[in-house]
Formats: sequence, structure tokens, C-alpha cells
Amino acid sequence: MGFKTRLVALAMEKPKSVFLMIIALVVLAGLQIPSIKVDTDPENMLPHDQVDRVFHDNVKKRFSLYDSIIVGVVNTESEQGIYNPQTLQDLHQLSAAVQSMQGVIRQDLMSLDTVDNISQSVDQPGTIRFEWMMKSAPTTQLQADQIKASVENLPLLQNTLVSGDGEAAGIYIPIESKSESYRLSQEIQVVIDQLQAKHPDSGNEFYMAGLPVAEDTFGVEMFIQMAISAPLAGLMIFILMWVFFRSMLLITAPMLVALAAVIITMGLLIGQGYTVHIMSSMIPIFLMPIAVVDSVHILSEFSDRYKPGDKPKAALREVIGHLFTPMFYTSITSAVGFASLAFTPIPPVQIFGLHVAFGILLAFVLTVTLVPAYIVSLSPQRLAALKDHSISEQVHEDDASLLSRLLSITGRFSIAKSKALVVMFVGVALVSIYGLTTIQINDNPVRWFKEDHRLRIADKVMNEHFSGTYDAFLVLERTGLDQQKTAFLAYLRKQVNTRENAEGVVAKLDEILDSLDSEEYSALLQKLTFELDDAAYEDSANEASWLALLDTVEKAQSESKYFLTPEALAYLDDLQLFLNDSELIGKSNSLVTLLKTVFRELQGGDSSQYKLPESSNAAAQTILSFQSSHRPDDLWHMVTPDYNSTALWLQLKSGDNQEMSRVIQLVDDYVALHPLPENVEMNWAGLTYINVVWQEQMVTGMLSSLTSAFFMVLVMMFVLFRSIKLGLLAMLPLTVTILFIYGLIGFVGKDYDMPIAVLSALTLGLSVDFAIHFLERCRATYQQTGSWPETVDEMYKGPARAISRNAVVVAIGFTPLLFAPLVPYITVGFFLAMIMAVSAVVTVVLLPAVINGIKNKDKLFSVSENDLLKK
Repeated sequence: MGFKTRLVALAMEKPKSVFLMIIALVVLAGLQIPSIKVDTDPENMLPHDQVDRVFHDNVKKRFSLYDSIIVGVVNTESEQGIYNPQTLQDLHQLSAAVQSMQGVIRQDLMSLDTVDNISQSVDQPGTIRFEWMMKSAPTTQLQADQIKASVENLPLLQNTLVSGDGEAAGIYIPIESKSESYRLSQEIQVVIDQLQAKHPDSGNEFYMAGLPVAEDTFGVEMFIQMAISAPLAGLMIFILMWVFFRSMLLITAPMLVALAAVIITMGLLIGQGYTVHIMSSMIPIFLMPIAVVDSVHILSEFSDRYKPGDKPKAALREVIGHLFTPMFYTSITSAVGFASLAFTPIPPVQIFGLHVAFGILLAFVLTVTLVPAYIVSLSPQRLAALKDHSISEQVHEDDASLLSRLLSITGRFSIAKSKALVVMFVGVALVSIYGLTTIQINDNPVRWFKEDHRLRIADKVMNEHFSGTYDAFLVLERTGLDQQKTAFLAYLRKQVNTRENAEGVVAKLDEILDSLDSEEYSALLQKLTFELDDAAYEDSANEASWLALLDTVEKAQSESKYFLTPEALAYLDDLQLFLNDSELIGKSNSLVTLLKTVFRELQGGDSSQYKLPESSNAAAQTILSFQSSHRPDDLWHMVTPDYNSTALWLQLKSGDNQEMSRVIQLVDDYVALHPLPENVEMNWAGLTYINVVWQEQMVTGMLSSLTSAFFMVLVMMFVLFRSIKLGLLAMLPLTVTILFIYGLIGFVGKDYDMPIAVLSALTLGLSVDFAIHFLERCRATYQQTGSWPETVDEMYKGPARAISRNAVVVAIGFTPLLFAPLVPYITVGFFLAMIMAVSAVVTVVLLPAVINGIKNKDKLFSVSENDLLKK
């Protein structure tokens, strides 16, 4: 007794045990779902040890950088823009409220009330003064005008904290964790609502933007949408099946199979501790169409073979024996398509692919156990009623129906115009290939929302006013310091050895030499400077020699702070000027901007003095002056304490990957013409850059997995049909559908993003499913009739009708997704329907046309059905 026989026998002999076992699994899995954790952080699309992510995390740590929510207030009604007392009072009050919220990095929050006005001291010329830009909210227009004048004098703030047109002001809110973004945005919105209710005529409009809040908000709305869309899709399929088949008996079993497969798969995923990402949230949507189809075929076939009064078990054994292998192969091919995603370098996609593959195989097992158990549990009266609602691949329904007449016409047309149809499909494939070459790889978490969503609106408004709400960091680092330190300290050792009473210093040098560390270089040199200084006074006889040595150390110490040297600062300055002139970049801020601003005030405040200090010592003195400000730690967001690494903060108006890629190419082109200084390396960090990295890896991984899965399915088709020709024919619908769908994506300009990429796996499974069922019945029918025209006639009365109905049910069943507020769900709904429609059309139109052109059909269909199904 074979495996399939034992499995079906178990289901038929002990249906109650099957029901109880499945119910237990469903309940156990369902208990895991309340512990669901949602994660939409694009950083987690990359493994934790991926090199770009490691560098990004390291940069955030070294430069004390945090992800931020950006709140903007816009006033276009007042002649003064935001520089009016009421708007600035609201801004001050909102900033104060935000600073008291848990999860906000208060000391790094940037707003007009938390930053310094840097100016020349009136009482002491040549000295600099730091005072709060807006210590208290202005009560008069004169005070507001003074704030405006101060802001316009500070390049660091222009178009960052206040827009150049003066109509918008921002609050940059650094947060401890991106997972707190949604909660904080809700708390901030409460304060905003209170301000607007208190001053309804102020003309102030508030907006929130930034990748962290977009990603976290999507996570919350995705969870809600998952709970709505999947049941709605299931309900739509239920209604359509009722309209087609008018039988609760026929509908119940497929819906139970789909429901159990979805709950058990999601419960398994959550129970294993995996977070639900954007892709895994779509598991129910991908599983439903696959889980429903096979059980409908079993019930349809059973209703044709069963006659009232017969024993249902005998008919059921015959049906399962006939359908087991085709259903098994269709399930395997679908599972292979999704399991191939495990070879992508994107962890959430791997998890999604493997769990959908598991769900498909689970649906197959449920189909061949739950459905037989369901059938044998029906009373004779209900079994007899089932006969009246056959959706058979035999002809039991009115041939005058619209679908029947349409398919009959299609069949005759396919055979009569077979050559023209083949040429047409070849042309479609070639055009589609061209469309494939125009596909643009792009994504942006903000665009996961529809255009009328508040976050999309905020993104548009704020990027129109400010230099950009998207961050990228260009990091320059001095390398090779260990060798330089060793060489310098060796030279210093030689210098010390030529002086008297230097044993103590030599010993200290040995100690320092043994504990060299790149990041501690400046600190060690400073420590050595102090010791040499002390030694100079203790050994007055050799004071001149010691002081000469001290000068040597101090010079080396100064030069070790590379990004305070004129050479490094000049390169940074030129690079930043180039970036600011580019249309791709809204604005850049860096150590250079800070130095120029502070140095200008130290030199009297005239605009002509807005330039870099001329020496390392002058730059160090400028930095020392800045350390007297209220926010001295802002310096360390731009440069590391050893001054050997610096970060340029780039503000971009778009978070699209294509825009970030253009910026990267822009910088690469600049560096090619203006090489980096010796021993300096350049790298990128920031969320906008990380999005580019995982998108590129996803596309490469998806292409590799799709290619490997395609050939695996091809091999399985050869094994299933035991015929190279039939195996290749089975791949036709898949090939044409993939080319057409992705060619269409290229022509309509739809960006290639996560949902689009993963749809290839769904195409792989469903397109082959239709082809397998069509070719199976085509071969069996031909062996019975021995006539190709009669075979075609029978095929368009039975199998073509079943395929068409399945395609219509699934395609229309997921139209509720088109009304979702989240774009990825809309994308999946539309293209899933397209995949079903195109696969069905290609199967029932192209396959007969191609077969019609094959002369020796006896040889093509030579393997008997019994041999084919024999295990």
C-alpha cells in the first residue's frame, strides 16, 4: 500500500480523528498569534553582520547619531511666515512638550529654542558670544524679527531649522529607538491638536516626516491591514464560489483548508519568534489562492464520479488516485518557487519564502486528508445534493452559458489561427523583454502609503520648504595611523635618547608604544606632552632641549588631528561646495560649516571672514571657542574626538533609492577627478543609503533564486510528464506570464520593489499549475478519443472551464486589496489578479495553438495515463 493510499485511507476510516487533529493544530497555532511582533525596519532587511550595516551602526555609535522624527510648522497666511509671535510661541510650546516625552534624546533635539545664536561679542571685540536663539517665545514682532535676522546669519540653520522662504520651521527630534516612532508621533499629534484648538486662526499647519516614523507607522497600519485584507479576500472568494457553484457543500471544504493552512503557517512563524515583516504579513494573501484550488478539483471530480447509492469511499479512492500526482506536482512546483527565496541575502524574504512553501505543502496535506474526511462524513442525502452542483471537467452544466460559449469560440479560434497566435505570442514575448530592460529598481518607505495619506502629504510639503527630510552621511576617515604612530614614536625615542636624564621618558615611551591604539592616539600624545612639560621644569639644566622635544610632540599631536589640518579642511570644503551646487542634494552640513561660522565671528563677524582658519592651531582654537556654547557636543556629530574621522550630513529631498544612487555616483565621479588625500577612505552611512544596499541585494538574490527555481521546475516537468516536449510545453505559460507581467511593469513605469520582486515566486507556481492540469487532461482525453479535434472540443468544455473559473475566482477574489490604504497591498492585489488572468489565457489559448503545430501527436501523447500516475 503506497503512501498516498495509506494517507487517504486514514482520512476516510477515521474522519473524526482527522478533524480533531487539525482542530488541535489550528488552536495551538492560533494561540501563538497574539504574541505577534511587527518589524518594518529596512535595516533588518540586511543581516546584522552585513558589511554596510556594520559600518552604518558603527558610524551612528562613533558620531552619536540617532534616528529622528521631523516636525514642521508651516505658515503661509502671515506676511512674516513663521516669524510671527504666535507661530514662534506655538513652536516653543511644542518643543518644550516634546522634550519631556519618554524616548526622546533631549540634549540633541534641534529647534529654535534649543540652538545657539553665534555672534560677535559687543563688549569684548574679538571674542565670541553664544546665547539661546529663542530662550523664551517672543511676544512682539520686533523680537520675532530679531530671531529671523539671527537665523539668516547662521548657515548651519538655514533651510535646516527654518526654510529659506521663511514659511516653515522644523523640530528635529532624535529618538532612542525607531520602534518608538509611532507612539511618539501619536503623543506629538495630541500636543499639536491642542495648539490648533487653542489658536484656530493662527494659520499654522503642522506636519510630521522622516523615515523612522514612516516605517513604524507602516508597521502599525500593516498589522491592521493584515487583519482586514486577508479575511476580506477570503470572503470575496467565498462569495464568488457561491455565485459560480451555488453549493455550500462545495464551498465549505476548500475554505476550511485555506483557513487552516493560513492559521497554522502564521502560528508557526510567530511561535518560532520571527517578527512579521512587510513580506511575511502577506503570507495569508499568497496562501489562499493556492490552498483553495486543489480541494475544488477533488470535489469537482468526486461529484462527477459519484452516483447516489454508491459507496463514497470507492469513488474517493479513484478520484485521489487520479489527482494525487498532478496535485502533488503542482504543490511541489509552487513550493519550490517560494522556497527558492531562501537563497536571497535578505532575512525577511528568506523567512517569507520558506513559510509560504511550508504553507503550500501543508495545504496539499490538508487537501488529501481533510477533504476526504469531509466527504465521507456527509450523509447520503447531502452527497446526492453535491451531484447537482458539479463544476466538473466533464460537461454537466449548460453549454449555452456565456463562459461556455466564450471558451468554445476561443478553442476554435486557437486551432484555426494557431500559427498567427504563436507568432503573436512570440512578438509579445520580445516586446516584454524590452520592457524588462526598462524596469527601474526603486523603493521608498514613505511611498508605501497612498498619496492622500498624511505622511505622504507631510513628506511633500516639508521637502518643498526645507533642504530635505532624508539623511545620508558621507564619512571620510584617515587610515594607516598605526604605522605613522610607530614611526613617530620611534623618532621620538631617538630624540629622547640624545638627552640627559631621559630614562624615565624612554620608559614611558616603551609603555605607550606597547599600548598603541588608533582611536587613543591623540589622547596618548597629549599625555606624553604633559609628561615632557613636567620633565622640562624638573631638569632646568636641559630646559632648552626638553622644550624643543616638547615642541616636536605638540606639533605631532596637532598633525595627528588630521581633519583640523589645512589640507584636509580644504578638501572637505571643496567637496561640500560641489555637493551644495548639485540639484540632487538639498544641503550639506559638516565640520567645515561650523568652523567657518565660528571663525567669522572670531574675526569680527563680517561676511568676508566666512572662511576656514589658515592653520591647524587656528582651527583648534576655533573649536575651543565653540566648546563654550550651550551645545558643545554637537561637534562630535561631525567629527570624532581624535579628529581622524569626519561625517558630512547630506539632506535629500527624496528618499527614492534611485535618487540616493545618483548621489553616490555624483560623489564617485567627483572623487575620480579629485582623488582623496593620501591615506583617506570614504564610505556611506544613513537609512537612505541602507535602503539602496538591501534593494540591490534583493534584486540580485531574487534573480538568482528565480533562475534556479525555473530550472528546478523544468526538471520536475520532465519527470512528471516523462516527456521533454510536454515538459517544455508546461513551461510555456510560466515563461510568457513572467515576461509579460514584468515587461508590463517596465512599460507602465512601476518601480521594482519588494512586493513586485516576490510576485515572481507566485507566478512560478500558479502558471505551472494551470499548465499541468491542462496537459494532463489533454493527454488523457487524446488517448481516449485518438482524435485531436475531438480532444480540443472536450478540453474547452471541461478543463478550460475549470481553469477559467479558478482564475476568475482568485483574480476577482483579491480585488479588496485594491482598496487598501497601503500601496504594497494594492500592488499585490493588482498583479496577483494579472498573473492569474494572463496564466489562464496563455494556458487555454497558446498551449492548444502550439500543440496544433506538432505533427506527430500520437508520439507526443504516447505515455499512458496509468503509467504516468503509477508511483
